[in-house]
Amino acid sequence: MLQYPHLDPVAFYIGSFGVHWYGLMYLTGFMLFLFLGKWRIRHYGSTILKESDMDDFLFYGAMGVILGGRIGYCLFYRPELYLLHPLNIFKTWDGGMSFHGGLIGVCIGVYLLSRKLKCSWLQLMDFCSIFVPIGLLFGRIGNFINGELWGRVCSTNLPWGMVFPDGGALPRHPSQLYEALCEGVILLIIMWVFARKIRPIGQTCSLFVICYGVIRFGLEFFREPDSFATGIVQITGLSLGQIYSIPMIIIGLVFFILAARVSLSQKLNIL
Repeated sequence: MLQYPHLDPVAFYIGSFGVHWYGLMYLTGFMLFLFLGKWRIRHYGSTILKESDMDDFLFYGAMGVILGGRIGYCLFYRPELYLLHPLNIFKTWDGGMSFHGGLIGVCIGVYLLSRKLKCSWLQLMDFCSIFVPIGLLFGRIGNFINGELWGRVCSTNLPWGMVFPDGGALPRHPSQLYEALCEGVILLIIMWVFARKIRPIGQTCSLFVICYGVIRFGLEFFREPDSFATGIVQITGLSLGQIYSIPMIIIGLVFFILAARVSLSQKLNIL
């Protein structure tokens, strides 16, 4: 059993302004997206992107993540709270970002970029989905540093069970680290290996949606449920994260199969 290391969520101060680790984790993920995106274009080539396009890609993607993630959290998880205190929407350093909202935001941002570059939206989504796990990795590390989103109570015999400051006296699963490993490292490996070969348009991003949905659904069993969740959560016994992941898995499977069929029909037409 471990004790939470009491990490300071503020990395450093510029005058009286505190720079939070949570924000730095997002910044690190964005910079790695830019660097690895340019590296992939340079080494593997791209029919739709030049290295210089990655700067625009970063801007549209980052805006989608930040705006979509924050607005999604406020609408999907705590609408009653943020309607009463709307200015709290801007307190992103306190956490409160929704992946599902961020995904919607990225889809919109990438669509706008595809209009600017006059290229396929799905091809751009295929490209960026390879790198999304990097952002998830650092985002979950940020959650751990903030001491938030800890897991359910676990056995006192679990060697890595951790007592969190606000989680009571009993050890809990460090679910933020589970998610960093599975949503970040493992999913990155899956996406990188899958994308090494030429795939039908839309299949790479569909695979990401499927894998993330399955991983998130499973990891929610280790994560402490949201205390404020009511309604369908109480009826089904599922968490909000699981409920939002189910349509992701279904949509991802449909598009994955459709992408394969469209590709096959195109090949048959060519033959």
